[in-house]
Amino acid sequence: MTDLNLSRRTVIAGAGALAAAATLDWPGLGPAQAQGVPVNQAPGFYRYKIGDITLTAINDGFARRPLEGFVRNAELADVKKAMEQAFLPADALPISFTTLVIQNGDKTTLIDTGNGDSGAPTSGRWMANFTAAGLDPKSVSTVVFSHFHGDHINGFRLKDGTAVFPNAEVMVPAAEWAFWMDDAKMNAAPEAMKGAFGGVRRVFGPVAKDVKQFEPGKEVVSGVTAVAAPGHTPGHTVFAVASGGKSLMIMSDTTNHPALFVRNPDWSAVFDMDGPQAAATRRKLLDMVSADRMQVAFYHAPFPATGHIAKAGNGFELVPVQWSPAI
Repeated sequence: MTDLNLSRRTVIAGAGALAAAATLDWPGLGPAQAQGVPVNQAPGFYRYKIGDITLTAINDGFARRPLEGFVRNAELADVKKAMEQAFLPADALPISFTTLVIQNGDKTTLIDTGNGDSGAPTSGRWMANFTAAGLDPKSVSTVVFSHFHGDHINGFRLKDGTAVFPNAEVMVPAAEWAFWMDDAKMNAAPEAMKGAFGGVRRVFGPVAKDVKQFEPGKEVVSGVTAVAAPGHTPGHTVFAVASGGKSLMIMSDTTNHPALFVRNPDWSAVFDMDGPQAAATRRKLLDMVSADRMQVAFYHAPFPATGHIAKAGNGFELVPVQWSPAI
């Protein structure tokens, strides 16, 4: 019979020995720098490469969303079961926010900008993590938006009107711009949506004349091509990154938390403006990246929000990347 106390003492002693070894820089157990491995990661940012392109995931914290009504076409009991299977809380879903920085040559591009100072109290960590990664808002050359929900655009302009990226050109999906900047659509929208329309105008109004619109299939910056992914919003867009024979699909909000919507691609989140279309888009994209073995990056997956997609029955599984201290 195993002696639980002895086992615990052994584990604790072993942990202490490892800590001492690291402090003493013993061979094979010292800091990564001692072995010539550059340390490029921290809790709020994570760098990786796709060919010659460097991507940095920037975490913006998280928000809790009550489960009641979150999945529009599934029973609450089924949603709770999926949460239990993923070892997630039974009452509320922790939704994380992760944007991407793309560095290719001397160009720095952002895909979405986080919540800024307009999100949940547990969000708003983006700028601290961005600067901790050695990045400067003034060096951002291009900001590309996947769609116009507040958690993706509010980091571009703070509540007081401050423009966060003063030197960046702004690129948006043409279909998204056409919908959210249409006064007739805003006036006809349900009251609950009018604030979203107002938020879009607050963020983009001061630079509206300079905003560049792009169509699906457009290479928005070198190595990054826009792919239409409607349903979540009318102009919701994902991005294919390709370099050096490697590829990545930036999935944007194709799914919310993968434990629910990768495993159950036909479920529709409350944020999906056209649920059936969003589900069809989701399944098509997940099928494609699974078949092509593309790496993926999600906005709402657990940090660092990147991995691969594997088929699993009638759904899929997100297989996270193996974390590495070096790119």
